[in-house]
Amino acid sequence: MITPTKGIAPERSLLAVGAQILLQLNEPRTLNQTWARLKAWREEKDHNSPLSFSWFVLALDVLYGMGVVELRHDLLVARSAHAAPAER
Repeated sequence: MITPTKGIAPERSLLAVGAQILLQLNEPRTLNQTWARLKAWREEKDHNSPLSFSWFVLALDVLYGMGVVELRHDLLVARSAHAAPAER
């Protein structure tokens, strides 16, 4: 699921979907804004494989677990690669 496998196409792996999510987070956004932008971006780029909201949330979980995104005041924020680790 996290990486492509025999049953999970590369564009549907959670890492690939996570990368697509990060492309939408050039500024802090709400969860709904990020979901809407991701769906529009995938349509614009002809990503025809279906993406459910639950798969989107799983990809966010992976990103959060990796310390790449965080939630600040109800906004999703992409963390800089050079930022100090956030205290949890």
